[in-house]
Amino acid sequence: MNPITANGLAPEVIAILAIFSTFIVLEILFTRFFRKPGQRRGDGVVELLSTGALSVLIQPLVLTSGIALGALLLPAYGGALESWPFWGVFLLFLIFDDLTQYGWHRLSHTVPWLYKLHRPHHNAGYLSIRVVYRNNLFYYLLMPGLWLSGILVYLGAGWVYAVYIVVKMTVIFGAHSDVRWDQALYRIKWLSPLMWVLERTISTPATHSAHHGKHLADGVTHYKGNYGNLLFFWDVLFGTAKITRRYPEEFGVENLPETSVAEQLFWPLVSAPEPLPGAAATRLGASTRPELG
Repeated sequence: MNPITANGLAPEVIAILAIFSTFIVLEILFTRFFRKPGQRRGDGVVELLSTGALSVLIQPLVLTSGIALGALLLPAYGGALESWPFWGVFLLFLIFDDLTQYGWHRLSHTVPWLYKLHRPHHNAGYLSIRVVYRNNLFYYLLMPGLWLSGILVYLGAGWVYAVYIVVKMTVIFGAHSDVRWDQALYRIKWLSPLMWVLERTISTPATHSAHHGKHLADGVTHYKGNYGNLLFFWDVLFGTAKITRRYPEEFGVENLPETSVAEQLFWPLVSAPEPLPGAAATRLGASTRPELG
């Protein structure tokens, strides 16, 4: 499956762009989209460049490379999944893309050099549709789920992937947006059983905002968990879930040294100057970095 067809953009790409644009419009109407609370100089540049490069160039490049890798490694099995039922193939994507992305995300909060690739996503002092694609440019190049998705597409799963990726990105957009669609539903008493199931199944603004919270002491923030992208169920299954139905008052990460636009986008090719020795370095040391552990 190629995101560009003979007649232009593929339908799933059009759908994703439409949903992404809808959340942008909602944030413009109901939040301070262009000037978020906690926004710093350079945030817009990081988001504009990373969103453009990652969504338009790098992710399609990795997916296409995964298709080529599948053809190289499994030349006799091209199209083998075409006879499989829809839900069987959809389950394969949940395992080989969404579950591996959960593991990749969790690992990125454990291994310091991987966190350098993921840190731009958390460097924003706000949660918004603007930060969905906000990551270092090498983050998606190394993401196992994209490579495995490409292999599955080569095996004949492209027809399911078109549906899967629209569903997944809709959930991810909704979980990052500061238009908190779940907040209103929590207030409807008769929906409580449904919301109990929903918040343990997919990522929601409440569960994902906890992962982006700034202060561990607020009782909501959960750096070392709530890693799920499409399915929050992985956090429930592996014991990394925290559900409070509340939202942090502040976003970002405590006690991190300053960085630059270039470092956020291009590390390890570009690095910010090392912090000065002494009290400041001690304050910013590894033992005070709660996002790792």
